[in-house]
Amino acid sequence: MDVRVGVIGGGQLARMMIPAAVELGIDIAVLGEADDVSARQAVTQVGDYRDLDTVLAFAATVDVVTFDHEHVPQPLLRELEARGVAVRPGADALLYAQDKLLMRERLTALGLPVPDWQRVTTAEQIDRFVADHGGRAVLKTPRGGYDGKGVRIVHGSADAQDWFDDFDALLIEEAVDFTRELAQLVARNPSGETVLWPVVETVQQNGVCAEVIAPAPRSAGRVSDVAAEIALAVAGGLGVTGVLAVELFETADGRVLVNELAMRPHNSGHWTIDGSTTSQFEQHLRAVLDLPLGLTGSRDAWSVMVNILGGPQDGTLPDRYPAAFAAQPGVKFHSYGKTPRPGRKVGHVTAGGDDLDDVAYRARAAAAQFD
Repeated sequence: MDVRVGVIGGGQLARMMIPAAVELGIDIAVLGEADDVSARQAVTQVGDYRDLDTVLAFAATVDVVTFDHEHVPQPLLRELEARGVAVRPGADALLYAQDKLLMRERLTALGLPVPDWQRVTTAEQIDRFVADHGGRAVLKTPRGGYDGKGVRIVHGSADAQDWFDDFDALLIEEAVDFTRELAQLVARNPSGETVLWPVVETVQQNGVCAEVIAPAPRSAGRVSDVAAEIALAVAGGLGVTGVLAVELFETADGRVLVNELAMRPHNSGHWTIDGSTTSQFEQHLRAVLDLPLGLTGSRDAWSVMVNILGGPQDGTLPDRYPAAFAAQPGVKFHSYGKTPRPGRKVGHVTAGGDDLDDVAYRARAAAAQFD
């Protein structure tokens, strides 16, 4: 296929698009932040994604622009679109992934279930909200947060004053008493075709995704149907193109609430590389090129993905491969080509099979080889 997809950002998501592009015969180019980024194999230009001239020069070499992250500034995205560049997802959609306050406002307007929330601009508003919600709440910066950054539990305005130095308004939400966290992945192309993967359960560690179980246990029936309805409504209501991850809370009283959105391939979908008919990375490429979307059936009854967080401090991750491969020959290993650092996502493993306990054990044991 004589087409080139340009990815802004050189992280592990861009890296995992490369094999899918090769298999489809699609040329892929990456605008990387440095020469040694995770997706360095496909970097054709190094530069600042916040610089208009840099991004315009990159866009001139590709047929469609997509993203490894959602941090490209809105004025730059709109200038690209004004010049006729195919930007997918577009600025109008990305706006709601970039600004949590706008996201909450839009989802509320669409009638979708979200935690009780408020835009706050003063210490008094924070204290009042906390008092009305049992003495604790979740405070978020509207922009720039990810993997637990820009989020904190507060018991009053004294816990939040420093953030007012950087933001005129903050998002405060009820501290949801959830029983588990779920994620629903959906893909949508410009023609409006949509496909869904099974809803998954995610396990967080210090605000970072540590484990994903696909499908989410005990999700057949109502939970699966509600998650699917929410994701389809978000994708259509926001005009998303590409892969969209809708992160959800499930509560003891039966509520399913939208927590966060990601308009790109997402950690909760890494299991699809080895566990689905069509991976999220292949699907994202299909979607942004407005190609027919692939089937999303599972290859195994269960898949468990475990992130390798931090990695071995005494050498590179591949140094552990011989022992890990020998111990778990049925597990798939994925390295992100990153320098080990405490808490950093440096890779993941995925196991599949018919017995969830066995699958989870094998995935966790494989990831433990890299502690």
